[in-house]
Amino acid sequence: AATARSVAGHRLSTNCLLLRQSFSPALCRRWVATEPAIFSSTAASVYTVARRQKHTDLRPPKPTIAYRLVASAPAGLQPYLRLARLDRPIGTWLLYLPCAWSITLATPAGLLPDPLVLGLFGCGALLMRGAGCTMNDILDRDYDKRVERTEDRPIPSGQVTVPRATAFLIGQSLLAACVLFQFDWFTVGLGVASLGLVATYPLFKRFTYWPQAALGVTLNFGILIGYSAIQAHCDWPVVLPLYGAAILWTMIYDTIYSHQDKEDDLIVGVKSTALLFGDATKSWLTGFTLGMSLLLATAGANANCGLFYHAGALYASLHLAQQVASVQLDNPADCLAKFKSNRNLGLAFWLAIVLDNFFGLPVPGFGGGFEESLFADD
Repeated sequence: AATARSVAGHRLSTNCLLLRQSFSPALCRRWVATEPAIFSSTAASVYTVARRQKHTDLRPPKPTIAYRLVASAPAGLQPYLRLARLDRPIGTWLLYLPCAWSITLATPAGLLPDPLVLGLFGCGALLMRGAGCTMNDILDRDYDKRVERTEDRPIPSGQVTVPRATAFLIGQSLLAACVLFQFDWFTVGLGVASLGLVATYPLFKRFTYWPQAALGVTLNFGILIGYSAIQAHCDWPVVLPLYGAAILWTMIYDTIYSHQDKEDDLIVGVKSTALLFGDATKSWLTGFTLGMSLLLATAGANANCGLFYHAGALYASLHLAQQVASVQLDNPADCLAKFKSNRNLGLAFWLAIVLDNFFGLPVPGFGGGFEESLFADD
């Protein structure tokens, strides 16, 4: 006779299909949806046990400077710092870098971007990323309790109550508003317009398989704000293609990221492009990479960019192509590593824009840059 095993208060045979590593997620989803509640609970619990050995994103992040700073903070403050994800700064980078791209593109040719503006946007990115994560955790607290990777977050684990998290959210938002009001009224208006996106993004995964698109629209809205902060208006033929490229970039890296949770998402009913695309994920991401490449080239051409910009855009495209080709979508650790590598992509592209704006070298055979305007005959 098969040996019995107790899981979630129920004794199950070790021959049970739910305990096999190869058990189909789709079959599990159908089984959970159709069986009585007691068995649904058992299925979810057993399925989590069956895949626990495969999930590698359960450890604390590597002891980076940010992680050590949070760990050294007073014990009562640490849950709030983790609620704002200050120990995991990759999200702040991914929010900030598109802003830096547009700030640099808007900077007059031959100059470096204004360090004060870059610093203000850095503070704003840190605060708004923290506010967005706090709002997300408040709204998703019941889901997070049932997802292995998120069950230890401050709210679902009981370290921070919802009223205190709400007060923390308000505080971060007020500080971000102080940063925003350093700029002109057109820029302030764009910033205020983005609040609706920030407030509603966490809800999209409940009713659409395209929450990554909503994240892209929300996260990269700073491209419009950054350009306006320098020029007091938006040059739409430049800004819109750059915005579209950044949206596709976000859809690529966040689809890869969401493959970490696809098995848990099936259980709790959360939607994502990872579930929508399934085995065709790499084909979709390849298409997004091509679209991003075309939009970056369009933005650069409309801004009369030169050699460094287009070299940076080519590097970004090749970097993404390598990510898509090599990512192991069923390996959470590899998905996380590919996701984090996008910081380096964004930094390299920003450096290319800075060099292009400062030196203005034309693309051989195609022109561009500002060399001609500087040295043209009168």
